[in-house]
Amino acid sequence: MVQYVFATGDLFSTPVDGGAPFKFGALQDVSVDFSADVKQLFGQYQFPLDVARGKTKIEGKAATGNIDAAAFNTFYFNQTVTSGQLQRAINEAASVPAMMPYTVSVDEAANFYMDLGVFYAATGVQLVQVASAPAAGQYSVSDMGVYTFNASDASEALLFNYLWNDSAGQTLDIGNPLMGDTPKFRMVLSQTYAGKTFTLVLYSCTAEKLSLPLKQDDYLIADLTFQAQANDANQVGALTTTG
Repeated sequence: MVQYVFATGDLFSTPVDGGAPFKFGALQDVSVDFSADVKQLFGQYQFPLDVARGKTKIEGKAATGNIDAAAFNTFYFNQTVTSGQLQRAINEAASVPAMMPYTVSVDEAANFYMDLGVFYAATGVQLVQVASAPAAGQYSVSDMGVYTFNASDASEALLFNYLWNDSAGQTLDIGNPLMGDTPKFRMVLSQTYAGKTFTLVLYSCTAEKLSLPLKQDDYLIADLTFQAQANDANQVGALTTTG
């Protein structure tokens, strides 16, 4: 029976040791390549007498538009995901007071995380951050999001850039584990077309590369490269078709 497969289908990953499955949303493309080294036995003739397969590998690539910290942790990092995320404030407008104290508390001072620079609103020139006692064109900033300026910058209109902690979202804390710490996951690729289903299950995969390419005029599409290996039962996977 003839069977055709059209479009990307659906791609899922699940930690080998158990855990919630992840679906690759906004799946752009996925490919799985089977390749092997072959050895040729020659005699005195031009063509080989026999060809035997040696080492064999399975490599895959997937591109997804669903950007998810917990999913990245599942198939690449194998570390810790906590609640909360870093939000950014870009060019938040405020002015230095006309009189002492020459300080500005940014809007998210209570959740302040990191300074990303202060600019003069009129000229776009960046002020210089110093540890304390700022001179003209300089500023210092506390861990509580309070910016201090010199008296010469009184009444200046400024643009503030910083990161702040938001209780919503999720954070993947990337540590520095020992070499050999490798998360393994199952990969399931399945597609139904014209009433017939194609499914490939790889029982144990290891991510080789995770790429997050941002472009000026396009979506962020995460690219994952992975390899498959045998599981503890010495099984690699299953490929099923309707035809």
